[in-house]
Amino acid sequence: MIRVASVVLGSLVATSVLAAPKPCEELKAEIEAKIQAAGVPSYTLEIVSNSEVSDQNMVVGSCDNGTRKIIYQKNDE
Repeated sequence: MIRVASVVLGSLVATSVLAAPKPCEELKAEIEAKIQAAGVPSYTLEIVSNSEVSDQNMVVGSCDNGTRKIIYQKNDE
């Protein structure tokens, strides 16, 4: 019984660590790498507070426990 309880407790701890929110700069770097891998030549990624988001379609990520958003804008050349 103690073994089962230990396994369950260990699973819960591991799950909470995996679900931990990412810092904004780390998430922005990951998104930027994916955009560059897709070959997008000119774009802007910006970290803003939730109140500064004017168009939800521009949001590509959420960070800092959902208090900030990362927005994407493709720049025309």
